[in-house]
Amino acid sequence: MPLVDLFYPHCCAVCGTDLDLQSEKICIACESALPATQFHLFADNPIEKIFWGRTKVAHAMAAYYYSQSSGIQQLIHQFKYKNRKDLAIYLGRKTGVMLTQTSWLHEIDAVIPVPLYHRKEKQRGYNQAKLLAAGVADTTNKPLNTSLLTRETYTNTQTKKGRIGRWSNVAEVFRAAPAVHGMHLLLVDDVITTGATTEACSKALTDAGATVSIACLAYAWS
Repeated sequence: MPLVDLFYPHCCAVCGTDLDLQSEKICIACESALPATQFHLFADNPIEKIFWGRTKVAHAMAAYYYSQSSGIQQLIHQFKYKNRKDLAIYLGRKTGVMLTQTSWLHEIDAVIPVPLYHRKEKQRGYNQAKLLAAGVADTTNKPLNTSLLTRETYTNTQTKKGRIGRWSNVAEVFRAAPAVHGMHLLLVDDVITTGATTEACSKALTDAGATVSIACLAYAWS
C-alpha cells in the first residue's frame, strides 16, 4: 500500500465508496453530480455582478454552487476543518482546468490566495485558499505568489454576519505590497457569499495599482 493511502484512503471523499483506477479523489458518480456553474464561460455572470459598484474587478468566476445538499459542501468541510489538504489542491486544479477555457487567462501575471492572519494560519496549520491557489497555479502554469497580499489584523468569523457586518469586519485588514503595481492578479478563495472579504482584498490591491480578477471554488447564493 502506498504511504499516501495510510493518510488518505483510496475511497471517494463524498460518498466513501472505493475508487476505481481512473478516479483520484472522487468517484465518477459524485464527480458528475458536483454542481458546476459554468460562470467561467461568460461575462456579467453572478460573481462579477456581486462586485458591480463596489470594487473594480476585471473578471470573476466560481467553479461550483455551494449548498447544503451538494457534495461540494462536504469537500470544503473536509479540507477546511478535517486537514484534507489534498482535497483543496485537487479542487484548485479542477478550478484551474476551467480557467484554461476562458478567453482571459493569458492576461494573468500571478495567482494569489486570500490570506489568513498569520496566527490563525499557524493554529490551523495551513491556509485553505493558499492550497486552492497552488492547485490553480499548477494547472494554469501561472506563478503562485503568497507575499503580495497580507492580512494585518485578526478578524472574527464571518459565518453569521450579514453583508454590512462582513464588510466592516474586513474593511481595513489587508495590505498589498508595492510590487503589485501594474500586475494583473488572480485572487483565489474558497467560498464567496456576500463577497465582503474578496472585495476588501481587491480594494487593497487596486489601490496599490494592480488589476484584479477573481477565481472562487464555490458560490453560496441566497
